[in-house]
Amino acid sequence: MNVATSLIEGSVWDNLVGQRHIISTLQTAAAGHGMTQSWLFTGPPGSGRSNAAIAFAAALQCPNGGCGQCHACHTVLTGSHADVNLVRTEKLTLGVDEIRDLVRQSALTPAGSRWQILIIEDADRLTEQANNALLKAVEEPGARTVWMLCAPTVEDVLPTIRSRCRLVTLTTPTAPDVTAFLQRTLGVDAARAAYAARASQGHIGRAKALARDDDTRRRREQVVAYPAKLRSLADALRAAGELAAVSKEEADAVTADLDAKEKADLDAGYGVVDRGRRPREYGPALAALEKDQKRRATRRHRDVIDRGLMDLVSVYRDAITLAAGAPVTLVNEEHRREIEQVVASSTPELNLQRIGAIFEAREQLLEFNVQPQLVLEAMMVALLPPGGDQ
Repeated sequence: MNVATSLIEGSVWDNLVGQRHIISTLQTAAAGHGMTQSWLFTGPPGSGRSNAAIAFAAALQCPNGGCGQCHACHTVLTGSHADVNLVRTEKLTLGVDEIRDLVRQSALTPAGSRWQILIIEDADRLTEQANNALLKAVEEPGARTVWMLCAPTVEDVLPTIRSRCRLVTLTTPTAPDVTAFLQRTLGVDAARAAYAARASQGHIGRAKALARDDDTRRRREQVVAYPAKLRSLADALRAAGELAAVSKEEADAVTADLDAKEKADLDAGYGVVDRGRRPREYGPALAALEKDQKRRATRRHRDVIDRGLMDLVSVYRDAITLAAGAPVTLVNEEHRREIEQVVASSTPELNLQRIGAIFEAREQLLEFNVQPQLVLEAMMVALLPPGGDQ
């Protein structure tokens, strides 16, 4: 076993894929060399920003620097460590009240002998007031407090905050790295792992879903087949409706179980049983829960649509690659014949314009909150071949 492998196998770093240089940096800091108390983890979606922060937190709490076997490692990795607080949100923003609660917690003495660690998974969603509340704490953390912020890029965090943090930049894992990870952790065969690695384009969560869930693969196959089928306005409108529907199906599959569990937990907390007496406070609590669940469902639906849009981008990128004669494996190798049809009826310049139309749709969907069906219909029309029946 080489030195690089021995550093990460059988430890808290096992779930960080293709990030050897980052692991080395964090291990060195956990050992006390170059340690600071405010960190900013950045990287593209699916690269493992929050996983890196959690692994680092485990290494800081572990007496052996992240062995992955001890009680400290286990409790950090399972989210039950008393001195590690991970903040996740399904909302569009993180408000000032939530951050003030964190700041108050950060001033407390750790229950254990090591660090009080606070991880904000979506630091790019902090409101202006929340950023202001966080700034002082990040700038002057307590003697035994560590802040870890996660965001897609440094530009997603206020300059006043990012300038006070040590930057850790993750990269998109390579397909071979993801393939090996899927085989090792999920036990899937080589062909399925390779497909999931390519199709996910380095997004670890997506790769795992594609490797183990037939419905997820089916929905993706439906999306990447659209470019070769678009011939008329009717095709475009039909594809838009199908993409909206299939995305909602996937989003609902993710949120349904969580919604039911939250409702059951709320009922148990208020002592509510079927057709039983309900405390006066139960009604407002149920209304607030349902509001949060509706907001989460909307965001999840848009996130799933966004993944579908990136799947479409991969088809047109493959078409450009084929047209250029580049000797590389396509992201959608299984659809080479259909992609050749797209190449035959287009030009690289047209496919670049189509990619631009997809990114414009993403912006309208995620930044401007335009109704998904309208966004998808306009985008699909923009993807029609020149001279098509419109």
